Amino acid sequence: MKSEKGQMLHDLIENAGGCAVTDGGFATQLEKHGAFINDALWSAIYLIKDPQLIKQVHVEYLEAGADILVTSSYQATLPGFSSKGLSIEEGESLLERSVKLAVEARDNFWNSVKRNSGNRYRRALVAASIGSYGAYLADGSEYSGCYGPDVNLKELKDFHRRRLQVLIEAGPDLLAFETIPNKLEAQACVELLEEESVKIPSWICFTTVDGENAPSGESFKDCLESINKSNKVEAVGINCAPPYFIESLICKFKQLTNKAIIVYPNSGEVWDGKAKKWLPSKCFHDDDFGFNARRWRDLGAKIIGGCCRTTPSTIQIISNALRAKS
Repeated sequence: MKSEKGQMLHDLIENAGGCAVTDGGFATQLEKHGAFINDALWSAIYLIKDPQLIKQVHVEYLEAGADILVTSSYQATLPGFSSKGLSIEEGESLLERSVKLAVEARDNFWNSVKRNSGNRYRRALVAASIGSYGAYLADGSEYSGCYGPDVNLKELKDFHRRRLQVLIEAGPDLLAFETIPNKLEAQACVELLEEESVKIPSWICFTTVDGENAPSGESFKDCLESINKSNKVEAVGINCAPPYFIESLICKFKQLTNKAIIVYPNSGEVWDGKAKKWLPSKCFHDDDFGFNARRWRDLGAKIIGGCCRTTPSTIQIISNALRAKS
């Protein structure tokens, strides 16, 4: 039997006609507002510099039709904040802020639109983002899965534990583990959810560089082994991978899991983790996302959105496409 929070995610998907929409690239939209995020904390630096801009971006995604807001905590870690000279208490406060900003944006937006009987919106859920260990390292290893021989299961759980605790205490509706690059970290996330007796639902998303396997080279069958045994994880899928991989990956995941499938690819541009810049590649334009979102839904995806280099206009096209009559 699903918990009340787990049922909330299920109900959102059902109320959305079987496929809900999550938001798009957060850092990308910050940059469109003039934000400078070439920093080890990436978009999380704006939890310090300009929290109201973070809230504004959340609202822009809600206006575009997002059913789920993902918080700005992807690269927000206590060691990362400590490297900026902040205390543990200050770092924890910023993690809490990432959730509070999204919740406030959601509540204010919903209160403003729900009075209009003809509005097309649904009350969004807030997912607290937990980026991979590689995201904290900021060396591109979330796209290689190579953490070195000294990083073990216990170390990964210890790295994520306090951040997870603080984010949950801040009151999100669910947790989003993002850009997981290997089996070991997926197992760490699952074990941590059990050890902490987490009551809110989670999703775990991998990325891929070859369209077939996790960045580590491990098969998704192996990576999903621990996830499939967990009743704490409601959805599993792919984020920040090129969109032209998504169709075959949905088909693969349908064979490997009974969990809801979530996909939110990037634009198709390639991130150079060492040079810290986007490289031109085979890109999807916004209109391509509309056509393909319907295809991905029909293949079995239950949550669809965008990642890096996508914007509210991308999400609006996805939302409109999924709402359109077939």
